[in-house]
Amino acid sequence: MSPAEAHWTVLVAHPDTPREPVSGIAVEVSLPAATTLLCSYSLHGEVGRVLLSGPGDGHRADGLWRHTCFEAFIAAPGVPGYFEFNFSPTLAWAAYQFTDYRDGMAPASLTRAPGLQVRRSSEQLELTATVHLGGLTGLSEAPALRLALAAAIEDDRGRLSYWALEHPPGRPDFHHPESFTMELRRT
Repeated sequence: MSPAEAHWTVLVAHPDTPREPVSGIAVEVSLPAATTLLCSYSLHGEVGRVLLSGPGDGHRADGLWRHTCFEAFIAAPGVPGYFEFNFSPTLAWAAYQFTDYRDGMAPASLTRAPGLQVRRSSEQLELTATVHLGGLTGLSEAPALRLALAAAIEDDRGRLSYWALEHPPGRPDFHHPESFTMELRRT
């Protein structure tokens, strides 16, 4: 299969959470190879007011969503379940597999850890994650992938804002089936 072209999108803030100090978050996603997903997040705003905390050693860590992190939820049409990836600007990461909506959560068995790169200036925070899909049930062979892209951003007052492609009604819920609004097709 040939690689799919890149898709740009903008995340929107959940209406019940504070937007400050973020003015916007853009994401570019692509499948540059059959078993590689590339996600590039670009947060704009008063970056000095965005808290970056957690382990900074580039290893797997749980609970990253409690602080500033970028997320990708990935499913293959017709394959049960989905995968969740968390990417912290401190270079920590997490990967989980779910058998159904918020059910059957287990650490995902990866053949390689996600590669993370972070750049920061006073007005922009960029995180690029290279996710190796090889060995993840149904993802590397699927002709298309469904994605829910998101971010949890902690401000300098300890408040979290939640950003996603789309928010279903109610509290922030990145796992919700209605959040999987982007499709990447392999050509």
